Amino acid sequence: MHREVRTYVAKQSDVQKKWYLVNAEGQVLGRVASQVARILRGKHKPQFTPHVDIGDYVVVINASKVKVTGRRTELKEYFHYTGYPGGGVFQSFEDLLEKKPDFVFEHAVKGMLPHNRLGRRMFKKLKVYAVNEHPHAAQKPEPIQFDIE
Repeated sequence: MHREVRTYVAKQSDVQKKWYLVNAEGQVLGRVASQVARILRGKHKPQFTPHVDIGDYVVVINASKVKVTGRRTELKEYFHYTGYPGGGVFQSFEDLLEKKPDFVFEHAVKGMLPHNRLGRRMFKKLKVYAVNEHPHAAQKPEPIQFDIE
């Protein structure tokens, strides 16, 4: 006799969402962004289901103090198209980190999430701040430290 094995599928109504606090100061951008994307997606939970948003909220502070390795500080560029002919705009990592440090982190995480409706909904649970303060004290975010080198 074969025993029927059933795959657990999480329902949106059963999911308990937590809040986490990540301090990006001195961390390598790509490494910390991949861990944040993992939490937003819900892959750290045993009941992970690919087509359901079971991930948690993540508050990132000190995004302006993130670092990159090698010569990426000078060489890394971000491209933006304005929509007009010849409207391609390149911005360097250094300039963007000064002007919009939250965008640099959000851009890194967004590229690691699914590129569909579900990914856009997961991305809304990411809150990035360039400084040490954040307005989410009422949610009592739990500080989390990643074991990355």
